[in-house]
Amino acid sequence: MGAAKGKGRQVVVGGHVIHVHQLPLKLANDIYHVAMTMSWPQFYVAIAALFFVLNMLFASLYQLGEGSIANQFPRDFWGAFFFSVETLATVGYGDMHPQTVYAHIISMLEIFIGMMSLALVTGVTFARFSLPRSRIVFSRHPVIRPMDGRQVLMLRAANARQNVIVDAEAQLHMLLNTVSSEGTPLRRLHDLKLQRQHHPMFVLSWTLMHVIDEHSPLYGRSAEELAQLRAGFILSIGGSDEVTRQSMAARHLFQHDDIRWNHQYQDLLYTDEHGEDHVDFGLLHAISPMPEPPAPATRPGG
Repeated sequence: MGAAKGKGRQVVVGGHVIHVHQLPLKLANDIYHVAMTMSWPQFYVAIAALFFVLNMLFASLYQLGEGSIANQFPRDFWGAFFFSVETLATVGYGDMHPQTVYAHIISMLEIFIGMMSLALVTGVTFARFSLPRSRIVFSRHPVIRPMDGRQVLMLRAANARQNVIVDAEAQLHMLLNTVSSEGTPLRRLHDLKLQRQHHPMFVLSWTLMHVIDEHSPLYGRSAEELAQLRAGFILSIGGSDEVTRQSMAARHLFQHDDIRWNHQYQDLLYTDEHGEDHVDFGLLHAISPMPEPPAPATRPGG
C-alpha cells in the first residue's frame, strides 16, 4: 500500500498534530458532535451563516415567481430577502405577504423549516449549556524522584472550579512503542498502578503517585529509553459534582520529555504567621531539583 498523499485532516492529540487520511466519517454524518464540541463563537457564527444561507435560498425562490410578494420593498432581490427573514422567523409584520399560489407554497415550506430549525438550535443550545465541563488543570511536568527509598512517578492536578467532586477516581496509563516477537510494531497501553486511586472529596489539589518497583512497566527504564520508545502518559480523572450530581471527567496526555527526573513539586499549601492556611495555585507547575543527599559522616580515625 502506497503512502497517503497530502497532509490530510489535522487532529491535535496532546499538543501534537496528527494527519488523518481517507477518513470515512463526514461532517453531515456527525453534525451533532461537531455542534457540541465547537467553541461558542464558532457555534454562533455557524448558526448565523446557516440563517443567512437559508434566507438567500428562499429569497431566490421568491424571485423566481412573477409578483410573488405583495408590497415588496425594495422591489429587487433584497426585498425578497427581507421578506424571507420575516417569514423564517415567523414574525409576519403584515406589510409584505405572499399573493400567489407559488409564493404561498414557498412560504409554507419556509415556515416549516424555520420552526424545525428553531427547535433544533434551541435544543443544541440547551444541551451545550447543560453539558458538564470540569475545570481540572494538570501540572505541566510529571516528576520522578526518590521517596522512602523507592523511585516514584508523581503527577499533580488541581480543581480550578473549587466545587466538590465526590468519589473522584484517577487512572494512569503509559503508551510505548514496542515490537512483537514476530517483528510487528505495536503501540501498547500499560496500566500504571496508583498508590491512591480514589479521592472522596477532590476540592483543591491532588498529587498522584506511582511506585516504580519491579512490577511497574517503568522499572529499570531510563529517560533515553523512554524517548526511544516514544513513551506517553495518559492521566484521567472523573467524578460527580456534589451539587448537580453530574458526572465530569478530564484527561491530559504527557510526553516522555515532559518528565523531570530527580525533581520535586513545590508545596501549594502554606500557613501564614496568623496560623491561617493558604493554597497558592500559581505554584501548580512549580518544580525544583531534589537537594543533594548529605554526605555520610566520617568517624574519627576511620
